Amino acid sequence: MEAVVATSSRPRAEGAPLGPGSVLWRIAGDGRGLMTGTSAGILQLLHPGLGAGVTDHSAFFTEPWARIIRSIPQIWGTIFAPDEADGDQRGRAIRDLHPEIKGVDHEGRRYHALEPDVFWWAHATFTWEFLRAAELFFPLPLTRAEKEQLYAESVTWYRRYGVSDRPVPLDLAAFETRFAEICAHELELTPAADWVLHPPETAPALPEAPLPLPLRPVEPVISWLRGENLRLVTLGALPDVVRRRFAIPWTHRDRLAFAATATAFRSVGATIGPRAFDVFFPPGTPHR
Repeated sequence: MEAVVATSSRPRAEGAPLGPGSVLWRIAGDGRGLMTGTSAGILQLLHPGLGAGVTDHSAFFTEPWARIIRSIPQIWGTIFAPDEADGDQRGRAIRDLHPEIKGVDHEGRRYHALEPDVFWWAHATFTWEFLRAAELFFPLPLTRAEKEQLYAESVTWYRRYGVSDRPVPLDLAAFETRFAEICAHELELTPAADWVLHPPETAPALPEAPLPLPLRPVEPVISWLRGENLRLVTLGALPDVVRRRFAIPWTHRDRLAFAATATAFRSVGATIGPRAFDVFFPPGTPHR
């Protein structure tokens, strides 16, 4: 499928190079960068188009964890690609899985996974995921300049998919404003999000089987994210406005436990997990 090309003459957001020295590689290559991933997943499911696509075109309700575990190496591979051409190839391969993901949502509105606002929101939640993880779980908070750098790198990352730039905010400040606006006014309690926030007793648990090879190095972090720990981190990392809008239970005791958890992870000075490149390109793969 051909890329969706932007036709507007509006200014474009500036990207920044990705590579071993980038902020995005540093945060995404640390196991703590995955800890806000389930929160990002909920923000995706709360979007009407994304929630409908998951409901209609995936096995999410029967094997939600398998879907997530399959997706992470593919998506993270677009970050850690060894060069621009490889990154573009990987990004477009993911894009080209989506042309038939379309239909009508639970309110009768048409959706398409490659509609730029829908596709960008999924990417925006990953950008938010890393900014939020760095804020909560890393020893030193990112400076404003580092956050701006990470955002510019995420713009480069988004462009690897070959989808229109139209919804992409011009800079970090514009991204923060737009993200907050969507959280406050445009997200909805879709059937998929409702299923996650109020899971039935029959909902599948995180499997105990070994993770796929690319995720084995961060298995200690993922294994810790089970049961009450998963609930605490997932709900605690969500934007306050999302918890309030959708009446997600969050007690004073929860706040204290979440703060203690965040403090414990911040106290770990060394990187949790391996070098990012080695996770997705183990010895023997091309371009090492």
